[in-house]
Amino acid sequence: MIMNMVQALNSALDVMLAKNSEVLVFGEDVGYFGGVFRVTDKLQKKHGRHRCFDTPISEGGIIATGIGMAAEGLRPVLEIQFADYILPAYDQLVSEAARLRYRSNGDFQAPITVRAPYGGGIFGGQTHSQSPEAIFAHVTGLKTVIPSSPYDAKGLLIASIECDDPIIFLEPKRLYNGPFEGYHDRPLKPWSGETESHVPIMKSEALQLSRGI
Repeated sequence: MIMNMVQALNSALDVMLAKNSEVLVFGEDVGYFGGVFRVTDKLQKKHGRHRCFDTPISEGGIIATGIGMAAEGLRPVLEIQFADYILPAYDQLVSEAARLRYRSNGDFQAPITVRAPYGGGIFGGQTHSQSPEAIFAHVTGLKTVIPSSPYDAKGLLIASIECDDPIIFLEPKRLYNGPFEGYHDRPLKPWSGETESHVPIMKSEALQLSRGI
C-alpha cells in the first residue's frame, strides 16, 4: 500500500497496539488531537484512552513514567513532541533506561521506544530544527534508530517496539510527506511516486481498510 512516512508510522503503532496489550502510546497531545504531525491520529479513538493518552508538558516525567512501566512489563511508546526538547529527559534516558538491565543484573529491563521528530528543513527555527542523534548514539545501552523512507519507518518502528532495549526513534520530519533531494527552495516531492512508499500491510489492516475503520 502506498503511504507517506506519517501514515507508515501510524500504521506501525496501530499494528502493535492491536497485537500486544502491553504496548501503550503516550506523550504531549498524542491522544485526542492525534499528535502535532498526526502520527497518532485516531489511535485513541480506536484503542481507547488507557492505551493512547496525553501527558503534561514534562519530558523528564514522560520518560521516567515510561521507564517505571517498562520495568513492570509494559512496552511504552513515548512521544517527545520535538527532539529539541528531549534534553530535560537526558538523565532519565542515560542514567536509568540505558543502565537498568546492567545495574539490576538482568532482573529488570526498559523496553521503551522514544519517538521524536527531529532535524531541519521545515523552517522551524532554532528550537524546532535540531539534530541530537549523536548525543544518544554514543550512549552504551541505548539504540538510536532513524528511518529514511515510509517502508523503513514502519518496519523499524515495529522492530523497535518489540526490542527489549531502550530505543531512541528519531523521525526526520522533513521526510514525513516526501523525500528530500537537497533543495530547500524547491516544491515538496510526494512519496507517492517513490518505490519506498510501497509499505506492506497485514491482513487485519487490509480488512479494516476495506470496512473503512
